[in-house]
Amino acid sequence: MYKRYFKRIIDLILSLVALVVLSPLLAMIAILVRIKLGKPVIFKQKRPGKDERLFTMYKFRTMTDERDENGEPLPDSDRLTKFGKFLRSTSLDELPELWNIVKGDMSIVGPRPQLVKDLVFMNKEQRCRQLVMPGLTGWAQVKGRNCISWEDKLALDLEYIQKINFINDMKIILMTIVKVFKREGIRTGGMETAEDLGDYLLRKNKVSVDQYYYYVEKSREMMSVSR
Repeated sequence: MYKRYFKRIIDLILSLVALVVLSPLLAMIAILVRIKLGKPVIFKQKRPGKDERLFTMYKFRTMTDERDENGEPLPDSDRLTKFGKFLRSTSLDELPELWNIVKGDMSIVGPRPQLVKDLVFMNKEQRCRQLVMPGLTGWAQVKGRNCISWEDKLALDLEYIQKINFINDMKIILMTIVKVFKREGIRTGGMETAEDLGDYLLRKNKVSVDQYYYYVEKSREMMSVSR
């Protein structure tokens, strides 16, 4: 009953209340992002949701648009500013996702929406995480976030979808609040941003270079179809 009916009702009520209560904070962050990073203030990106349907996820922008002499974006570590790092470490950049929850793209608790590029590298079992709506926070996030391996992260997502209930969701929300205040699990092995699943598998020699580029091309095809 909770998974089928009440979870969505609770998501809608809590996200609407949060948007109203946090509106002054959201406005202040938006102004600071515009001053420090320019426009657009909101970063939009297609992410796979329930049943692998793509949706547009909203976040506050944390990077600049700096490019090299060939017009290619600089590495994430070069474009991520001090202010952007602060937004990420406090998870304030995630607040616009409350609107995704209101729209029905996401839930408050669920497997985090990964990149399309990550999805295509998941095996059949791992892709079962897409049977439920992605979440603003999740079991993998409170158990280590970016500081655990991809295998563990996806295994925790699968563990969560097997036991969705009110008590577990409240537990995850409370654990998330503690993690946010402690700013735990932000970096991955010294890197400023989380490593893509494909890059991780390639680095660990779990996919060949040919397989890597094959799946990257598949992710591009999925993105182009959704436009």
